[in-house]
Amino acid sequence: MEATRQSKFNEVAADLGYSFEGEIKIGGSYSSTVRNGNEIYVSGQVPRVGSTVVVTGRAGADVTLEDAQKAAKVCVMRALALLAQALGSLDRVESVLRISVFVQSAADFTQQSEVADAASEVLHFVLGKSGVHTRTSVGVYQLPKNATVEIDLIASVNDVI
Repeated sequence: MEATRQSKFNEVAADLGYSFEGEIKIGGSYSSTVRNGNEIYVSGQVPRVGSTVVVTGRAGADVTLEDAQKAAKVCVMRALALLAQALGSLDRVESVLRISVFVQSAADFTQQSEVADAASEVLHFVLGKSGVHTRTSVGVYQLPKNATVEIDLIASVNDVI
């Protein structure tokens, strides 16, 4: 029997050693998701688990590539958890259209795309072909809460399951 999207999500969560169950808190006067027609927008997610940002600092200085990739996985798992909460099931995600990956980077760090690859791999693993997307990855000077990575995404929704 083929694994479900939810079971694949749970597998990634277990591999990371974090739970993404329960409410994902936001910190401001905005919505974590907004739906417009058959598209849903997920606000930028930092690698926060509970109330702790689990990977902080600049990639290439304070943070290794591997830890930055872990941060990207946590960010995209938060985005998937928000999609599941908003839609009732990850089965309603028809396609991830686009992700934007922001990496707090040291001046000489040029592996933003390798950091983003970790998030892309999670989306493909959990959602299969529906997780294939367009992507932008950029290096930035600073991110909220000193997070190493922030990711937002846009997905299309299947209203007929």
